[in-house]
Amino acid sequence: MSMTVCVIGSNSFSGAHFVRHALRRGADVLGISRSDQPHPAFLPYQWEAEPDDDSGHFRFQKCDLNRDLEAIDNAIRDHESTYIVNFAAQSMVAESWEHPDHWYQTNVVANVSLHDRLRKLPFVEKYVHISTPEVYGNCDGIVDESQPFNPSTPYAASRAACDLHLMTFYKNYDFPVVFTRAANVYGPGQQLYRIIPRTVLFAKMGRRLPLHGGGHSVRSFIHIDDVAEGTWRVMMQATPPSAYHFSTTRFIAIRDLVAMIAQRLEVAFEDLAEIVDDRPGKDHAYQLDSAKARNELKWAPAIDLEHGIEDTFSWAERFYDDLKEQPMSYEHKP
Repeated sequence: MSMTVCVIGSNSFSGAHFVRHALRRGADVLGISRSDQPHPAFLPYQWEAEPDDDSGHFRFQKCDLNRDLEAIDNAIRDHESTYIVNFAAQSMVAESWEHPDHWYQTNVVANVSLHDRLRKLPFVEKYVHISTPEVYGNCDGIVDESQPFNPSTPYAASRAACDLHLMTFYKNYDFPVVFTRAANVYGPGQQLYRIIPRTVLFAKMGRRLPLHGGGHSVRSFIHIDDVAEGTWRVMMQATPPSAYHFSTTRFIAIRDLVAMIAQRLEVAFEDLAEIVDDRPGKDHAYQLDSAKARNELKWAPAIDLEHGIEDTFSWAERFYDDLKEQPMSYEHKP
């Protein structure tokens, strides 16, 4: 009998890539998301028509965490998901100031209700909660998993609250939760409002790219395939309630990243970038120490930034006619 994995938030960038990762390992995957499946350009598990004897099986169910909790519970029970990986969250930082109640509703209230059901399922062996380094706030230096929470936005505070809630469930119910926090994830299939695909498409279309605060914020970018592999290892190997960081050791300013992409596409940086005001509460640097994942899980990133951006270029070229018709700004859904 194949391994059963439920991916909540399977339409998300990271969730969709993890679905492909799990299918490649022969898992039987239940995907749950609140919206219909998006254009195939954003679903990597539909990109390759190469099923073989080792490939798994995928079933999708449309359910909203805020409205369809009973249906989610029933779907997981029917599937008997041994492993549950939860990517579902209201995930935008700046926009969380506009409707903070929506962020707390989804990221805290709905998730708490979900976890209260999941803890009662006898077949669940591991619950992987995809958290965020935003919970640490604005940090100096490189931080490991013991860094205290110090959120500075409604988004970050809502995610930190859910992480703390899960620790109470572990302590009281022995709920088998483990956590992941990744640096800035990128790669083919990412939403077009994210910095790398947005820069690529704006450069190709001759549009000006708003660069918040001059692009001086420093980030570590990690390819989605490396994060999917790390998430798989956490799911299979981690002991509750462990947390793991996924990051590279290379840090780059957003301005330099945009300049790199502009040079690759033979566009002048000055013609592409437009300097605008910074966003409120944005953390200027969080640099994650991923030594724990490297040592305990024997994980290491395999895709450097240049190759990862080239991978994203190839995806943008393949789906360009479709992508240029897709929304390039975040569209909030309560």
